[in-house]
Amino acid sequence: MKKTVRKFSISKFLLFLLFLAIFIIIVLIGIYKFQTSPVSSSTSPKVITVEKGENYYKLADKLKDKNLIKSVTFYKLYLKITSPNSLAAGDYELNEAMSVKKIVKTLKNKNNQKITTVKITFREGLNIRQIAKIVEEKTNISSAEFIGKIEDKEYIKSIQNEYWFLTDNIYNDQIYYPLEGYLFPDTYHFDRKTLSAETIIKKMLENTESKLEPYKQQIEQNTYNIHQLLTLASLIEQEAVTAEDRALVSGVFYNRLNIGMSLGSDVTTYYASKKELSESLTKAELTDCNGYNTRCVTMKGLPVGPISNPGLTSIKAALNPTKSDYYYFVADINKKVYFTKNINEHNQTIAKLKKENKWAA
Repeated sequence: MKKTVRKFSISKFLLFLLFLAIFIIIVLIGIYKFQTSPVSSSTSPKVITVEKGENYYKLADKLKDKNLIKSVTFYKLYLKITSPNSLAAGDYELNEAMSVKKIVKTLKNKNNQKITTVKITFREGLNIRQIAKIVEEKTNISSAEFIGKIEDKEYIKSIQNEYWFLTDNIYNDQIYYPLEGYLFPDTYHFDRKTLSAETIIKKMLENTESKLEPYKQQIEQNTYNIHQLLTLASLIEQEAVTAEDRALVSGVFYNRLNIGMSLGSDVTTYYASKKELSESLTKAELTDCNGYNTRCVTMKGLPVGPISNPGLTSIKAALNPTKSDYYYFVADINKKVYFTKNINEHNQTIAKLKKENKWAA
């Protein structure tokens, strides 16, 4: 009799464990289904851009930020369970009424891509002409149309008050393009439906504002105004590559400016002549006196305006130059920069580079 009761008790306990396990599984499945279900019933389209090299896991935060999934953890759990195939770069139109399953299914098929945005990358140091060329390559906006808008002073005056860093210095008659130096280099996504020269310019200016804002107080306290600082940064951008070299180059320029010495920067001569750095300069172009050419014997200060659109590293270098006794520098064919204190050391460095076939003529 006792053995029967014991067996019954054990069987009852095992049955309880079984029901408990089933209950837990049902609860977990319920949680899983809830967490992978649609966020809401809204079908308003939201575009997700998949960059080249991104996978489903890297998209998790983007989807969460757009409120397209309830949980990053359960989204990734779904990926673990289903192991979806490779993901093609492009734009995909999703909405909050989609479940995780539906979202992944949409992303799996590259035929679902929506060409709603245009991606354009402008690297650091490009000038307006080079930016306009890229715009023409990536959009139906011609280079001439883009430059025409950049040169339109009435248009610029109509938006000037929106940006604290746009001062009347940009209207100097010697300046080629008023917004040169003010279009921040970056990767941008533009809506095809509203794409125009104006939308590109404004988005770039807005980015410039966001990048400059943390340094606004430092800029206002500087000896040089914002236009002069961006001009200096544009030279630094062209003259050096590393952050360390850029800060040293900045220091050299400050040293020269402080004693009224010519900057003697070749990159300003190229810009003045509207030539690329890969082209040759004539003797007349080397000595031509205009608002940009710092090799002109009569020019002692900064050019009339920026010669390129600098990145943040060069802007920071213009604000925080490395102090030194250097007044000269030269770069070799590998873009390594050599700094010297006087003209004799400078000429010796050039001679050495030529002897070693490292001279960038």
